[in-house]
Amino acid sequence: MTPVDDDAPPASAAESLELIRREQAAAARTLELNPLLYYVPWGAAWLIGFGLLFLRYGPDGRVFVDLPDWLPLVSLFALMALAMATTTVLTATRGRAVQGRSSWQGTAYGFTWFFSFAGVGTTMSHFAPLLPESERGLLWACVSVGVVSALYMAGAAIWMSRDMFIFGAWLTVINIAGVLAGAGWHSLIISIGGGGGLCLLGVLLRLRGRR
Repeated sequence: MTPVDDDAPPASAAESLELIRREQAAAARTLELNPLLYYVPWGAAWLIGFGLLFLRYGPDGRVFVDLPDWLPLVSLFALMALAMATTTVLTATRGRAVQGRSSWQGTAYGFTWFFSFAGVGTTMSHFAPLLPESERGLLWACVSVGVVSALYMAGAAIWMSRDMFIFGAWLTVINIAGVLAGAGWHSLIISIGGGGGLCLLGVLLRLRGRR
């Protein structure tokens, strides 16, 4: 039997190009961030968390489901913390294989989220007590969603992602609609349009990546 040399160079230019193509595809798969693992945890957090807020604190103070007062917010924050942990692990794992400009962009963008919400938390904590209790939750929610939508559109400019920009613009539109509709309705709109939209975005990007 004639031995096979796996390290032998390609026999032709066509084989060389095919080898380069396969290696590039393998590297892209290694660095690719699974959109389902990124978007679905956040979508589920918003879908469930804001959904519970709507059921407990509906329009005009209506209670659709008599849940404990603390449950909706605790559920929302707990699910968001879980989503944040998932995102952090995924980003850190991917970041080990990326250096240079892309690594700096990702790091700077991550810190932008942290500092933005640190500013939001400080500002809201100062001014929210001046509002009626029924409006405090709406203020917190609409400002937070507004920051998220702006950061999505900023991220779209960094990574040239039309999908991120469209979703950021969509969040802005439904956030405005929710504010105009009032407390209670805002939670329902963000639950379905925001949380459901994030899950749908993850599924669509995953399906597109498999083509």
